[in-house]
Amino acid sequence: MTSPVETTIRSVVTKGVFALAGFNRARLKAPDGPHPFLSGVHTPMREELTLETLQVDGTIPEELDGRYIRIGPNPAAAPNPGAYHWFTGDGMVHGVRLKGGRALWYRNRWIRSRAVSRARGLPDAPGPRNGLSDTVNTNVLAHAGAAWALVEAGGFPVRISEDLETIAHDPFGGTLGGSFSAHPHCDPDTGELHAICYSGQEPTRIRHVVVDVDGRVRRDEPVTVADGPSIHDCMITPHYVIILDLPVTFSMKRLIQGHRFPYAWNPSHRARVGLLPREGRGEDVIWCDVDPCYVFHPCNGFETPDGRVILDVCAHTRMFDTSTMGPDSTTSPFERWTIDPAARSVQREVIDPDSQEFPRPNEARIGKPYRFAYTVGLPGGGAEAGFVATSRIYKHDLETRTREVHDFGPDHMTGEFVFVASQRAAAEDDGWLMGYVINTMTDTTDFVILRAQDITGPPQAVVRLPHRIPPGFHGNWAPSA
Repeated sequence: MTSPVETTIRSVVTKGVFALAGFNRARLKAPDGPHPFLSGVHTPMREELTLETLQVDGTIPEELDGRYIRIGPNPAAAPNPGAYHWFTGDGMVHGVRLKGGRALWYRNRWIRSRAVSRARGLPDAPGPRNGLSDTVNTNVLAHAGAAWALVEAGGFPVRISEDLETIAHDPFGGTLGGSFSAHPHCDPDTGELHAICYSGQEPTRIRHVVVDVDGRVRRDEPVTVADGPSIHDCMITPHYVIILDLPVTFSMKRLIQGHRFPYAWNPSHRARVGLLPREGRGEDVIWCDVDPCYVFHPCNGFETPDGRVILDVCAHTRMFDTSTMGPDSTTSPFERWTIDPAARSVQREVIDPDSQEFPRPNEARIGKPYRFAYTVGLPGGGAEAGFVATSRIYKHDLETRTREVHDFGPDHMTGEFVFVASQRAAAEDDGWLMGYVINTMTDTTDFVILRAQDITGPPQAVVRLPHRIPPGFHGNWAPSA
């Protein structure tokens, strides 16, 4: 247990470091030319919109009753370009409401952090805060009868209303004892959320947090690590939580220099995958070495009859190596990792060498053997190119090792696409894929619904939006109660 004296010393040191960082932040030099994550398609929206007369081409499936909601960074006030990192922008949620074969509305709303409230002349949103930052900008999902905006390594989750307004910063009814994750995964058998959580102020500890079906934390198990690793995502199988402890770690140098995202590629950090028994203690983790790389997002994982664990990921060769503005990887193939807990080894196999990201399965297959994975093409170019997607969505058949492609054509740019199963699904891919597609020529956005079983065919429906939605991070389908 930390002594009162140690707590006092840490508090004083932390305040001094952050004061120095703030001093240096104001003196950071802006990039030559426009900031790649504040210009072009990344130019922030400046207002909140409510659009109720939407043009729809095609037919929206009658059974889709709910909201497609997605979040991403969108500064509410002009930031210092020299200090801005894409991952630190104020959160903005975008949503389309579907019901009865119609698109009822589109809305976008800022998540009301203190900074957003000040910028918009509003009182602070209700609820407690965790640490120095209450910016929430990375994922949004439905759980326990509510919609939650999420971020890792920082602010508490934020509950948002049916109309996407901020209700409150909410640590799951006071049961969350620290930071949360942007990527909890729902066990389809229990309905619980599993997350691996970290904080830059706790470099030697991460936590396995489980949120029950009522939206309350029932487990918060510490796991010892080194160097303060950035663990963006995790995965679950019937017996394990899979931990990705890879060589992007907390950088005191970048923090002191004034950068708001103080994480960097660290070649001296041991790259490893951990298998934590679902109800085990932190010291029970089975650590398996892996060749250095960085993974933002696994697609899915499952166990084989002989006791091995399969994990499918988009694997970046390096990440946050030279850029302080955003992701700077240029290569991210889709890979299958075979984890052998007996040998404590990981074998990496390339499924598709083309760079891609945002892998999603049918969520009902999380933790189980599955056949289909859906990803978004990346052109490469790293941070200076704005880390944007291509015009292509991939459907991988993991049994036949083939892929199908939907290409939206020149001057189009996709975001993450989410699979939504049909209520009468007769097969794993019986359902739809939905997401936003930017038209860079007209500076507009389409909300597109594709038939997952006919991904190369024309869209099932397209909802036309008369403005550009900046490339964001993650979203989900939130069905009506």
